[in-house]
Amino acid sequence: MKCFASVRSSSSHVAISGYQHRRVAVIPPIMAQAHAFDTSGSQIQVEHDKKRRQFVIRLNGSHDRAVLLYEYVGKKTVDLQHTEVPDAYRGRGIAKHLAKAAMDFVVEEDLKAHLTCWYIQKYVKENPQPQYFEHIYQ
Repeated sequence: MKCFASVRSSSSHVAISGYQHRRVAVIPPIMAQAHAFDTSGSQIQVEHDKKRRQFVIRLNGSHDRAVLLYEYVGKKTVDLQHTEVPDAYRGRGIAKHLAKAAMDFVVEEDLKAHLTCWYIQKYVKENPQPQYFEHIYQ
């Protein structure tokens, strides 16, 4: 599977690679959140939507969002498939927050991960945490 998807946004739906995802105005209980700050001091909030198998950062309170998509490919195995940041927000370290949240999830849930997405591969190489390597299929 390639690490590529196109993202289109409207006021109530986002289409990713032909799949429709309804926006959620209120964070349901199944979503976990992590907080970090970008280089400008703005808070970045990563939401984990376990039902849709994605990590999401809503950008500047707008309809734009950055996403990291994954799938379960076994009972305790996930495939981190794709990271997408809108063009206007690239180069700001946003994908790094998605990658960290996804890898922390893999470690916390004691899963094994396939790193299909090139960006996740890069993140792990640039952030060589022993706990990450223990959970990656080589």
